[in-house]
Amino acid sequence: MKSYRKELWFQLPARRGFVNITPEVAACLKESGIVEGLCLVNAMHITASVFINDDEPGLHQDYEQWLEGLAPHEPVNRYRHNRTGEDNGDAHLKRQVMGREVVVAVTNGRLDFGPWEQIFYDEFDGRRRKRVLVKIIGE
Repeated sequence: MKSYRKELWFQLPARRGFVNITPEVAACLKESGIVEGLCLVNAMHITASVFINDDEPGLHQDYEQWLEGLAPHEPVNRYRHNRTGEDNGDAHLKRQVMGREVVVAVTNGRLDFGPWEQIFYDEFDGRRRKRVLVKIIGE
């Protein structure tokens, strides 16, 4: 069995944002030479997420509104975590809801998606450099 590992780095200029990282993950798969196996993609930071869904702008706006309703950024004093001097208590909660990682089957050298599925990096506390791990195992 082969194993491949690569880190993708992101630094979004805004506090919040979605990035479709499917092309980068597909490039990792091609580079790995693995044709059958599994591909793990996970955010290596506790205020960011990786998830799979449709690449549709309305859906992304719905996510923004829904997440802000669940865990509003302001007032920042509502979160005990922010008493440490941070202002990102909401980002930790949003990450918990959206998840840490995804696993995608690799079949015939391709990411084995359902219709419309794409991989996204979701940033909840941006403006600094963060990484996403891509780990692929298989033959």
